[in-house]
Amino acid sequence: MSSLKLYHFPVSGPSRGALLAARAIGIPIQIEIVNLFKKEQLQESFLKLNPQHCVPTLDDNNFVLWESRAIACYLADKYGKDDQWYPKDLQKRAVVNQRLYFDSASLYVKIRAICFPILFLGETEIKQSLKDDLNSTLSFLNQFLEKTKWVAADHPTIADTSIYASMSSILAVGWDISSFPNIQRWIKDCLLLPGAPENEDGARTFGDAVKKNIKQ
Repeated sequence: MSSLKLYHFPVSGPSRGALLAARAIGIPIQIEIVNLFKKEQLQESFLKLNPQHCVPTLDDNNFVLWESRAIACYLADKYGKDDQWYPKDLQKRAVVNQRLYFDSASLYVKIRAICFPILFLGETEIKQSLKDDLNSTLSFLNQFLEKTKWVAADHPTIADTSIYASMSSILAVGWDISSFPNIQRWIKDCLLLPGAPENEDGARTFGDAVKKNIKQ
Protein backbone atom coordinates (compact mmCIF):
# COMPACT_ATOMS: atom_id res chain seq x y z
CA MET A 1 0.00 0.00 0.00
CA SER A 2 1.22 3.49 -0.84
CA SER A 3 2.64 5.57 2.01
CA LEU A 4 0.90 8.56 0.40
CA LYS A 5 -2.61 9.24 1.66
CA LEU A 6 -4.93 11.97 0.37
CA TYR A 7 -7.89 12.98 2.48
CA HIS A 8 -10.35 13.86 -0.23
CA PHE A 9 -13.94 14.84 -0.94
CA PRO A 10 -14.86 14.32 -4.61
CA VAL A 11 -17.42 17.14 -4.60
CA SER A 12 -14.71 19.68 -3.73
CA GLY A 13 -13.04 21.30 -6.73
CA PRO A 14 -9.74 21.98 -4.94
CA SER A 15 -9.66 18.42 -3.64
CA ARG A 16 -10.19 17.10 -7.14
CA GLY A 17 -7.41 19.40 -8.34
CA ALA A 18 -4.91 17.81 -5.99
CA LEU A 19 -5.99 14.31 -7.00
CA LEU A 20 -5.77 15.22 -10.69
CA ALA A 21 -2.18 16.36 -10.13
CA ALA A 22 -1.35 13.05 -8.45
CA ARG A 23 -2.96 11.08 -11.27
CA ALA A 24 -1.15 13.13 -13.91
CA ILE A 25 2.22 12.67 -12.26
CA GLY A 26 1.50 8.95 -11.95
CA ILE A 27 1.77 8.55 -8.19
CA PRO A 28 0.15 5.63 -6.36
CA ILE A 29 -1.94 7.25 -3.65
CA GLN A 30 -4.35 5.99 -1.03
CA ILE A 31 -7.66 7.89 -0.94
CA GLU A 32 -9.46 8.55 2.34
CA ILE A 33 -12.89 10.12 1.82
CA VAL A 34 -13.85 12.95 4.19
CA ASN A 35 -17.50 13.83 3.63
CA LEU A 36 -17.86 17.56 4.20
CA PHE A 37 -21.65 17.36 3.90
CA LYS A 38 -21.62 15.07 6.94
CA LYS A 39 -19.06 17.34 8.69
CA GLU A 40 -16.54 14.50 8.94
CA GLN A 41 -13.79 17.11 8.72
CA LEU A 42 -14.68 18.11 12.29
CA GLN A 43 -13.99 14.68 13.75
CA GLU A 44 -11.28 14.73 16.40
CA SER A 45 -8.98 12.40 14.48
CA PHE A 46 -9.01 14.68 11.44
CA LEU A 47 -8.63 17.86 13.49
CA LYS A 48 -5.45 16.42 14.99
CA LEU A 49 -4.13 15.93 11.48
CA ASN A 50 -5.31 19.28 10.11
CA PRO A 51 -6.61 21.89 12.57
CA GLN A 52 -7.93 23.94 9.64
CA HIS A 53 -10.19 20.93 8.90
CA CYS A 54 -10.12 21.29 5.12
CA VAL A 55 -9.64 18.99 2.16
CA PRO A 56 -7.53 18.07 0.41
CA THR A 57 -5.02 17.08 3.05
CA LEU A 58 -1.94 15.02 2.17
CA ASP A 59 -0.15 12.66 4.53
CA ASP A 60 3.21 11.57 3.14
CA ASN A 61 4.68 9.26 5.76
CA ASN A 62 3.62 11.65 8.58
CA PHE A 63 4.49 14.80 6.64
CA VAL A 64 1.12 16.54 6.50
CA LEU A 65 0.26 19.26 4.01
CA TRP A 66 -2.96 20.95 2.98
CA GLU A 67 -4.05 23.48 0.34
CA SER A 68 -4.53 21.83 -3.04
CA ARG A 69 -2.03 23.84 -5.07
CA ALA A 70 0.69 23.46 -2.45
CA ILE A 71 0.05 19.72 -2.54
CA ALA A 72 0.31 19.66 -6.35
CA CYS A 73 3.63 21.54 -6.26
CA TYR A 74 5.02 19.24 -3.58
CA LEU A 75 4.00 16.06 -5.40
CA ALA A 76 5.40 17.26 -8.71
CA ASP A 77 8.71 18.29 -7.15
CA LYS A 78 9.15 15.14 -5.08
CA TYR A 79 7.64 12.44 -7.27
CA GLY A 80 7.62 13.75 -10.83
CA LYS A 81 9.62 11.58 -13.23
CA ASP A 82 10.65 14.78 -15.01
CA ASP A 83 9.75 18.43 -14.70
CA GLN A 84 6.99 18.54 -17.32
CA TRP A 85 4.24 19.10 -14.79
CA TYR A 86 6.15 21.71 -12.75
CA PRO A 87 9.16 23.07 -14.68
CA LYS A 88 12.43 23.70 -12.87
CA ASP A 89 13.33 26.55 -15.23
CA LEU A 90 12.56 29.63 -13.12
CA GLN A 91 10.70 31.59 -15.76
CA LYS A 92 8.62 28.63 -16.91
CA ARG A 93 7.85 27.78 -13.29
CA ALA A 94 6.90 31.39 -12.61
CA VAL A 95 4.26 31.21 -15.33
CA VAL A 96 2.84 28.01 -13.84
CA ASN A 97 2.80 29.67 -10.41
CA GLN A 98 1.04 32.73 -11.80
CA ARG A 99 -1.68 30.54 -13.28
CA LEU A 100 -2.04 28.65 -9.99
CA TYR A 101 -2.43 31.94 -8.13
CA PHE A 102 -4.90 33.11 -10.78
CA ASP A 103 -6.98 30.05 -9.98
CA SER A 104 -6.76 30.35 -6.20
CA ALA A 105 -7.20 34.13 -5.96
CA SER A 106 -9.54 34.83 -8.87
CA LEU A 107 -11.18 31.98 -10.78
CA TYR A 108 -12.00 29.69 -7.87
CA VAL A 109 -13.04 32.67 -5.74
CA LYS A 110 -15.56 33.79 -8.38
CA ILE A 111 -16.94 30.27 -8.73
CA ARG A 112 -17.27 29.89 -4.97
CA ALA A 113 -19.04 33.25 -4.71
CA ILE A 114 -21.70 31.90 -7.05
CA CYS A 115 -22.09 28.38 -5.68
CA PHE A 116 -21.58 28.66 -1.91
CA PRO A 117 -24.68 30.82 -1.25
CA ILE A 118 -26.81 28.43 -3.31
CA LEU A 119 -25.47 25.33 -1.59
CA PHE A 120 -25.42 26.59 1.98
CA LEU A 121 -27.18 29.95 2.41
CA GLY A 122 -30.52 29.37 0.76
CA GLU A 123 -29.96 31.48 -2.34
CA THR A 124 -31.96 30.33 -5.36
CA GLU A 125 -30.69 32.69 -8.07
CA ILE A 126 -27.29 33.75 -9.38
CA LYS A 127 -26.86 37.52 -9.23
CA GLN A 128 -26.01 39.20 -12.52
CA SER A 129 -23.00 40.92 -10.93
CA LEU A 130 -21.55 37.51 -10.01
CA LYS A 131 -22.15 36.22 -13.53
CA ASP A 132 -20.36 39.25 -14.94
CA ASP A 133 -17.44 38.82 -12.51
CA LEU A 134 -16.91 35.21 -13.51
CA ASN A 135 -17.21 35.88 -17.23
CA SER A 136 -14.67 38.69 -16.91
CA THR A 137 -12.29 36.25 -15.24
CA LEU A 138 -12.94 33.65 -17.92
CA SER A 139 -11.93 36.18 -20.55
CA PHE A 140 -8.46 36.24 -18.98
CA LEU A 141 -8.26 32.45 -19.06
CA ASN A 142 -9.31 32.54 -22.69
CA GLN A 143 -6.45 34.98 -23.35
CA PHE A 144 -3.94 32.71 -21.63
CA LEU A 145 -4.95 30.02 -24.10
CA GLU A 146 -4.37 32.26 -27.12
CA LYS A 147 -0.60 31.82 -27.07
CA THR A 148 -0.21 28.29 -25.75
CA LYS A 149 -2.15 25.05 -26.09
CA TRP A 150 -2.36 24.66 -22.32
CA VAL A 151 -2.77 27.37 -19.70
CA ALA A 152 0.95 27.84 -18.96
CA ALA A 153 2.80 26.06 -21.77
CA ASP A 154 2.35 23.95 -24.88
CA HIS A 155 2.14 20.88 -22.66
CA PRO A 156 -0.01 20.27 -19.58
CA THR A 157 1.23 21.34 -16.14
CA ILE A 158 -0.20 21.34 -12.63
CA ALA A 159 -1.74 24.70 -13.51
CA ASP A 160 -4.01 22.82 -15.90
CA THR A 161 -5.03 20.18 -13.37
CA SER A 162 -5.90 22.91 -10.86
CA ILE A 163 -7.82 25.16 -13.24
CA TYR A 164 -9.55 22.24 -14.93
CA ALA A 165 -10.87 21.09 -11.55
CA SER A 166 -12.30 24.55 -10.92
CA MET A 167 -13.75 24.86 -14.41
CA SER A 168 -15.35 21.43 -14.35
CA SER A 169 -17.34 22.45 -11.28
CA ILE A 170 -18.95 25.48 -12.88
CA LEU A 171 -19.44 23.70 -16.19
CA ALA A 172 -21.38 21.01 -14.33
CA VAL A 173 -23.66 23.77 -13.08
CA GLY A 174 -24.37 24.57 -16.73
CA TRP A 175 -22.18 27.62 -17.32
CA ASP A 176 -22.16 28.91 -20.89
CA ILE A 177 -18.63 29.15 -22.33
CA SER A 178 -19.67 29.56 -25.95
CA SER A 179 -18.04 33.02 -25.96
CA PHE A 180 -14.68 31.50 -25.01
CA PRO A 181 -13.50 29.27 -27.88
CA ASN A 182 -10.03 28.72 -26.46
CA ILE A 183 -11.47 27.46 -23.21
CA GLN A 184 -13.80 25.15 -25.13
CA ARG A 185 -10.87 23.67 -27.03
CA TRP A 186 -8.78 23.33 -23.86
CA ILE A 187 -11.57 21.60 -21.93
CA LYS A 188 -11.72 18.93 -24.64
CA ASP A 189 -7.99 18.33 -24.13
CA CYS A 190 -8.41 18.24 -20.34
CA LEU A 191 -10.94 15.44 -20.68
CA LEU A 192 -8.07 13.26 -21.91
CA LEU A 193 -5.89 13.87 -18.84
CA PRO A 194 -5.25 10.99 -16.41
CA GLY A 195 -7.95 11.05 -13.76
CA ALA A 196 -10.37 13.11 -15.83
CA PRO A 197 -13.28 10.63 -15.63
CA GLU A 198 -13.26 10.54 -11.82
CA ASN A 199 -12.94 14.33 -11.77
CA GLU A 200 -15.99 14.60 -14.01
CA ASP A 201 -17.92 12.28 -11.68
CA GLY A 202 -17.19 14.53 -8.71
CA ALA A 203 -17.96 17.68 -10.68
CA ARG A 204 -21.28 16.20 -11.79
CA THR A 205 -22.26 15.53 -8.17
CA PHE A 206 -21.32 19.12 -7.32
CA GLY A 207 -23.28 20.50 -10.26
CA ASP A 208 -26.37 18.48 -9.42
CA ALA A 209 -26.28 19.73 -5.82
CA VAL A 210 -26.15 23.35 -6.99
CA LYS A 211 -28.72 23.02 -9.78
CA LYS A 212 -31.38 21.45 -7.59
CA ASN A 213 -31.38 24.63 -5.47
CA ILE A 214 -31.58 27.09 -8.37
CA LYS A 215 -35.04 28.45 -9.11
CA GLN A 216 -35.98 27.58 -12.67
